[in-house]
Amino acid sequence: MPAHISIDRLTKHYVVGHDRVVALDNVSLSIEPGSMVAVMGPSGSGKSTLMNLLGLLDTPTSGSYRIGDAEVAGLSDAARSRERRERIGFIFQSFNLLPRKSALENVAIPLMYAGVGRTERLERSATLLRQVGLGDRMRHRPTELSGGQQQRVAIARALVNEPALILADEPTGNLDSQTGREVLAMLRQMHAAGRTIVVVTHDRAVAEVAQRIVTLVDGRIVSDELVDNTAGGPAAGHGQDALAAWGSASDERSNVPATGSGQAGDGGPAPDAGSAADASPALDASPALDA
Repeated sequence: MPAHISIDRLTKHYVVGHDRVVALDNVSLSIEPGSMVAVMGPSGSGKSTLMNLLGLLDTPTSGSYRIGDAEVAGLSDAARSRERRERIGFIFQSFNLLPRKSALENVAIPLMYAGVGRTERLERSATLLRQVGLGDRMRHRPTELSGGQQQRVAIARALVNEPALILADEPTGNLDSQTGREVLAMLRQMHAAGRTIVVVTHDRAVAEVAQRIVTLVDGRIVSDELVDNTAGGPAAGHGQDALAAWGSASDERSNVPATGSGQAGDGGPAPDAGSAADASPALDASPALDA
């Protein structure tokens, strides 16, 4: 179930040689259950550090971090690993799939670590892959999938343990504009199903798909603004407009001659007959993500 996320005066220092680098400086933030928040900022702003702290991949120098009623900032390595497994789903820019495992096996990995039996974990994983439009690609390895299909596998893996929080780190960064629009639409579906999502991005058009945009500069929050995507609100349909705007901007950025045999911007192999799923309206044809 979604949980309230709260950080209070969270700080992270790194020591580099004789210097102390302040990556995050007394950041306080509250994220309501079921909300979708984008974290923006230039390189060196602290957004990646915040992402790592929210994902329990690192520990803060000081401050509080609560998921629901649980204080998680000072947990041991083993306890943080357990919390990640049970409460947090990750979607990475580089997909982070195991190359020798099939799509089905990659999705099932979190369930294996959670102690779920083989039959149940494969059934649950297969259900999610069908829901993200990959019912016919379950046995394919990552090298046999396009970049968009690999990201769908990563989304299914993030959902398989029904986490309280989903963290998406530049989820469209390695994708072409059409596939990126589909991935952003899937994130919006997940949000509409009541999931709590934090998207880290440098791209304003991607951020505007969220309800709220938090901007970091030099390790501090410099703005926190709402984007009204609710039905009937003054910006109703803004999420679709943002998807279109991001696609147009991405098309302009990628409008250069392709080199090599890969699909331009997609990060995957050249298109084949099976890759057509990325260009089809699979999101509309698939069951709801929370079915």
